[in-house]
Parts: sequence; C-alpha cells; structure tokens
Amino acid sequence: MKLGDLYAYSGGKTFDAAKPSVLFIHGAQNDHSVWILQSRWCAHHGYNTLAIDLPGHGQSAGPLRTSVEALADAMAAALDAANLDKVHVVGHSMGSLIGLELAGRLKRARSLTLVGTALPMKVSDALLAATREAPAKAMDMINAWSFSSAWGGFSHRPQAPGPGFATPWSALQLMHRIHVKNGPEVLPTDFAACNAYAPSDALLKSIECPTLVVAGSADQMTPPKAGKAVASAISGARLVVLDGAGHQIMSEAPDALLKALAAHLQAVA
Repeated sequence: MKLGDLYAYSGGKTFDAAKPSVLFIHGAQNDHSVWILQSRWCAHHGYNTLAIDLPGHGQSAGPLRTSVEALADAMAAALDAANLDKVHVVGHSMGSLIGLELAGRLKRARSLTLVGTALPMKVSDALLAATREAPAKAMDMINAWSFSSAWGGFSHRPQAPGPGFATPWSALQLMHRIHVKNGPEVLPTDFAACNAYAPSDALLKSIECPTLVVAGSADQMTPPKAGKAVASAISGARLVVLDGAGHQIMSEAPDALLKALAAHLQAVA
C-alpha cells in the first residue's frame, strides 16, 4: 500500500481504520523485508501492518533524507496521508533513531520498540569514507559486524532455520540490491545521518509512551550496554537482551524478538 509517496508492506491484509496500526522502520541500506516475520504476525493478529520503505529505499520514491529528523518528518507525513495520529512504532538501528524522534519531538507513538539501538550511534571515519569510496567493501564490513560469531560468517553454508530468517548471504544481497536499485548515495547518506544524530536529554525525557528496548548480547554495532543506557534515559522503559543475537536481531532471533514485541503490544493494549 501507499502512504503518500512511500511504500508500506501490509502483511497481505487490507487496512482497517478500526484496528491499531504498527509502523515498522528499517535500518540503513535496508528495506521493509527485514521485518517479514514480525510484520506478518501483526497483520494476522489484529493490527494494521505498515512496514515502510524509507524515502529513496526499496519501493519508495526519493529524495533521500539527510538527517534522522528529516526522516522522522517524512514518517509523520506518511501517517498524515493515512489519517493516522498515533501508531505503535518499531524501529531497528537507524530506524530506532527515527522512532525516538516520532515518540519524543513529534508525539506520534502509542508505544515505542527500539531494536539494536545506541546513542550516540557513531560511525568510524574509515567506514564513512568506505561507504563512498569503496561501497562493496563497506557493505562486506557492515554485514560481517551485523551478525554474531555463532553464524560463522561465511565459513558455513548459509542456513534458513525457520520462517522470517535472513542469513548473512541474503542480508548482504539486500544491501547490494538497494545499491543497484536506489543508487550509490543511499549507503553514505544513511550512515552519515546515524553518525550525526544527537538528540537532547530533554527529547529522551519527553518520551511518555510505553517503551521497549531490545538488544542482542553479541551485538558488535550497538552493544547491549548501549541499549541499557538508552532504556535508562527513557522513563519507564524496559530492556530485553536476547542471548547470542548480533545486530541483525530480526534474522538471528526472530521468534524471541516477536515474543518480546507481541508481549509489549499486548501490554499496551
């Protein structure tokens, strides 16, 4: 379905204004498909699923937005196009930063779930340079750091243990597909936006909706101590650490993430 100029995956269900809605926001150099298990569950359990492609990503038209704040404004405009005031917001990595803006500054969140989050979400100068000068190498590095060592990197034949899984191979292919389809500016623009984002303490303290922070115990990009710090900064936020999961929590621990998300949504309801 379309939310203004942006594409949103609906989980195969028709939008029903009488139901609560869940907005899923993907991370850098990704699209809505990373949420396939969680988004379909919501669509089939009483929620409107809105797994969005950010501007200039996947099936959404550009232009790219160069800041987290501008991306949050684009999400708010998409919600306005669907006549939605407040929604349950679920964001991963860069998407979690967008979620903070939606919940704090824009007051558009009924609940907030932050997956693989950190403040600040700094990116090394070497990686930032590689996103422009050697994007294939940058994507290889990002993908390697996104999965826990339990996956064995590329030393083992990729497996698909259950529905909703995206192995390291398919995760890398998604990044390459975005690069080819949406252009080479997506990767450096996304990572620069993450690197530059610096919300005030006042914004975090202004978040009033029920908040869940989900971290992976083996996350090398946004380690659990970073998730704990974010949860501590938001009044009443709850932290769940998933044992053995890396940064790609939706792929490595899809069922555990779904269980935590479902419990959070049901508690809010």
